[in-house]
Amino acid sequence: PNKLGGVIALVMSIAILFFLPILHTSKSQGLQFYPINQILFWYMFIIVILLTWIGARPVEDPYILTGQILTVLYFLYYIINPIVSKIWDKTLNY
Repeated sequence: PNKLGGVIALVMSIAILFFLPILHTSKSQGLQFYPINQILFWYMFIIVILLTWIGARPVEDPYILTGQILTVLYFLYYIINPIVSKIWDKTLNY
């Protein structure tokens, strides 16, 4: 419902994709060695599908809250994913 907040969220959701290669510092390049990150990938896939569905819904009470929660989870993925990779690298002694 807040126009400025929506514009900032839209810009940040695209800008974060440009910073991903810079922030990727894990030792291994593929997800096959990170089982927790594989789960997080499918979590992110489901969130994107749900955000797409919510975007097609009218701006009404249950959809607003659902969209806000899914947006927080979307950005939380980009915080949790590198942390889990670092922990997994330390566990495997890379």
